[in-house]
Amino acid sequence: MQNPQATSTPSDKITIALSKGRILKETLPLFAAAGIEPLEDIHTSRKLIFETTRSDVQFIVIRATDVPTYVEYGVADLGVAGKDVLMEHGAEEMYEVLDLQIARCRLMTARLKDAPEIAGRMKVATKFVRVAKQYFSEQGRQVDLIKLYGGMELAPIMKLADCIVDIVDTGNTLKANGLVVEEHIADISSRLVASRLALKLKDDRINPIIETLAAAVQSSAVRA
Repeated sequence: MQNPQATSTPSDKITIALSKGRILKETLPLFAAAGIEPLEDIHTSRKLIFETTRSDVQFIVIRATDVPTYVEYGVADLGVAGKDVLMEHGAEEMYEVLDLQIARCRLMTARLKDAPEIAGRMKVATKFVRVAKQYFSEQGRQVDLIKLYGGMELAPIMKLADCIVDIVDTGNTLKANGLVVEEHIADISSRLVASRLALKLKDDRINPIIETLAAAVQSSAVRA
């Protein structure tokens, strides 16, 4: 993959790309502790761009899978996305600067309980094609990868795949569908990433944000 042509942000503000959903709910308190809060309710608004309590910082709220792209191209200076998304994206024009230690889960393989071992080539269903390909390749195992966008548990049940690679939180959905976890690929949590361009041009304003977020994460960990 060739490095994209980085572009500058639309304004001189620090633009922070936040992931929708569960990650957003756990991210906002950390930014609040760092003195950056949206001026309106992100959860009820239909807006995608939000001014904050800091006049030089704005949030944009997008799909988690799009966060690396916005940061990689320099449109967003900072972004928050799960480690799974970053691994799958394989972005080169950004730095992972902080583990926010939220939205923790695991990236695992899973298969039907009591399913026979597959001696030869295995069919694997996942939305993490890049990660799965690298994982099995490093083990010297030959697999056919089948890309799905959801409902992974159904693939082994319907004989579409021998196993799946997916995010596991409690494991209750797997258990309810007769699957068991097997191999651990990676521990996942949400990470703060920074555009290389932004760190070069706005480091005097971005680094203090990173430092205050790091302090907020540390404080949260101590309270837990």
